[in-house]
Amino acid sequence: MNAAPTLRKPLFKRFMAGAALLGAALLAQAATAGPAPAPVEVQRLSVVDAKWRSSFDAFEAADKAQPVQPGGVLFVGSSSIRLWENLEAQFQDQPLLVKRGFGGSQLSDCAAYLDRLVVAYKPRLVVLYAGDNDLNAGRTPQQVFDSYVEFVQGVQRALPDTRIAYLSIKPSPARASLLPQIQQANALIHEYARGRPGLDYIDIYAPMLGADGQPRAELFGADRLHMNAQGYALWHEVIAAHLR
Repeated sequence: MNAAPTLRKPLFKRFMAGAALLGAALLAQAATAGPAPAPVEVQRLSVVDAKWRSSFDAFEAADKAQPVQPGGVLFVGSSSIRLWENLEAQFQDQPLLVKRGFGGSQLSDCAAYLDRLVVAYKPRLVVLYAGDNDLNAGRTPQQVFDSYVEFVQGVQRALPDTRIAYLSIKPSPARASLLPQIQQANALIHEYARGRPGLDYIDIYAPMLGADGQPRAELFGADRLHMNAQGYALWHEVIAAHLR
């Protein structure tokens, strides 16, 4: 009966020694491994930030030259917003209007830079056009929809009283092959916005189609992608009814 303790002591000592060696090895490995890799989202933002730095530098310079008062109408999105030269004049009945479009951007970029692009301005209404470039880059309609929901939820968390009006993805002759994907993405977003407080869906897709169901070429410039004055006049007519 007295032999058991003498047998357990060496086993216990060997166990503790092994545990100590294992712990030391793990600590050494952690010390030499370096810092943990950044989350995927942070890595993506650091890459995109370099791409859009000049655009956001221009926004900041404009804000310093003429500070933006909260409570206005903010137009954000891709080149269809950036290239709308007389946007402010066409909506001059709006007391405060700001245009912040950055060409080539995707809806995912608008969601990623929400704080700098939207929240900082504290608008009463955001008019968003993006998604066109996402589909052209190979993203699916579901991914476009997911970015839209991310954008909406981000705005609603930070600015719960701000309304969001989404301009449907336009049909352009240069991207006529994407019409099925455009229709799917628009349908997903339209269904989500339907009946939800603070959300509006503005259909500019249907008015930009001809009787043959194809994009109206007369609304576009030479590149068949970006709109001309006639195209923007149509946009103004459709959008204005939603800003009253």
